[in-house]
Amino acid sequence: MGKHIVIYFVFLFLAGNAYSQDDTVRVNVQDTLITPDTSVVLTENNTTKELVYKLKPAVDIPIIAAGTAWSLYAFTKIYSKEPSSVEKILSLKTSDINAFDRWAVRPFSKKIDSISYYPFFASMPLPFIFLIDKKTRKDFFRIGYLYWEAMAITGLLYTGSIYFTNRYRPYAYSSESTMDQRTRGGAKNSFYGGHIALVATSSFFVAKVYDDYHPGSKLKWVLYGIAAASTGAMSYMRYKAGQHFPSDILIGITQGTLTGVLVPHFHKNKTIENARLNFLPFTSPGSTGFTMIYKL
Repeated sequence: MGKHIVIYFVFLFLAGNAYSQDDTVRVNVQDTLITPDTSVVLTENNTTKELVYKLKPAVDIPIIAAGTAWSLYAFTKIYSKEPSSVEKILSLKTSDINAFDRWAVRPFSKKIDSISYYPFFASMPLPFIFLIDKKTRKDFFRIGYLYWEAMAITGLLYTGSIYFTNRYRPYAYSSESTMDQRTRGGAKNSFYGGHIALVATSSFFVAKVYDDYHPGSKLKWVLYGIAAASTGAMSYMRYKAGQHFPSDILIGITQGTLTGVLVPHFHKNKTIENARLNFLPFTSPGSTGFTMIYKL
């Protein structure tokens, strides 16, 4: 699975270079090399425009590098854990599971598990839809850069939790699951829901970016709804497959959603954000002041 994610990252990066037109990094003015502010860009008419997102290389590059490097390393470890002994599996007791999660114990479903991989892999290239829209197409490299960062953070947090934690999946407690399935090393990778976190990161990232480029569009609510529905559907499938407990699912939803929304949010160009905030003077008998208006 880790190899597939890296391939998507590389493809996204190359596509961004091919389709981005306004992401000028350096320009020559009277033979002097200038590195402009990453919040503005020079257009074809030699005028400047404010960009929606301002990159922060000093912060972003270390996060992307660390998250990607760790994920590549951890993926080789978390999917090659030592199998459990039959004795260990037989010693597992449902009564040892906390009351909140106990009811989720169920046998492994190969069919549902296989189906859950379709939306999982389909969610990774979702940002390519930004090549359709004129506004986002011109900033595709910038958006792809932020998407990589969001995915790197999700990869770092998910693989880190699996690497340092051995929590048996719900199906490991079920006698209806085959012993081969229950004893495999991957049966200890319940905490937390990585498939769920990735789908949430990708889908909510797309909704948030569209919202930032089209703040007045009602379509953003449709995208947020689709993000919530796809994350919920993935959560249900992982539960029905016997892969995760409710607490694993809730953490995956929370982490993925926050990462998908907050990475673009923290890169939002403040001048763009402030343009939606207006202060208007008012006067009335005996008082004067300002009214604050924020455009959603």
